[in-house]
Amino acid sequence: MQITTIGLDIAKHVFQVHGIDAAEKVIVRKRLRRSQVLTFFKALPPCLIGMEACATAHYWAARADEARSQGWSDAGEGCEGLRQAQQE
Repeated sequence: MQITTIGLDIAKHVFQVHGIDAAEKVIVRKRLRRSQVLTFFKALPPCLIGMEACATAHYWAARADEARSQGWSDAGEGCEGLRQAQQE
């Protein structure tokens, strides 16, 4: 099963990653420290990455793009499912 979409919750020190495959089955759900984020994305095949728009979203989208992923940011709409999944 290959990850096709990643939801990335950006924080100050610890980021939350939620990855699904084409059938929307959860493949990965993990916490990453800031120093682990680029290593994680470099190990993945190209995939869609969604993140909430914030001051550092452009920085992380550029870093994800360098790691051969397709990045985009969102103004927070539709992120409730990701936030709810993180609390489980």
